Amino acid sequence: MDRVALRGLKARGHHGVFPKEREEGQTFIVDLVLGLDTRPAAADDDLARTVHYGIVAEEVVAIVQGEPVNLIETLAERIAQACLKHEGVEEVEVCVHKPDAPITVPFDDVTVTIIRSRV
Repeated sequence: MDRVALRGLKARGHHGVFPKEREEGQTFIVDLVLGLDTRPAAADDDLARTVHYGIVAEEVVAIVQGEPVNLIETLAERIAQACLKHEGVEEVEVCVHKPDAPITVPFDDVTVTIIRSRV
């Protein structure tokens, strides 16, 4: 299976379990790896025969900016399901970063990574 990756999609969302997170919001970063067969698109040099990663990026940002959820696990699942709706996408790996998570000790990042497929 071929891979199309989008890295570092940034959007502000209001996800989290604490009131401050819901009120103030924070930046979330999303990395995607879409699994699909790119041979038909390459053979015909035709965008319609592959995934339009610009549209996927816009959809992901809309999900992050959309309805708040408590957990980034839930956010990752919503993103994965949206990606799998695209024709040809057989598998997706979603990594949601929450670099400003409310943790009381020094840290660089918090991530949740999930892999989902049509199977």
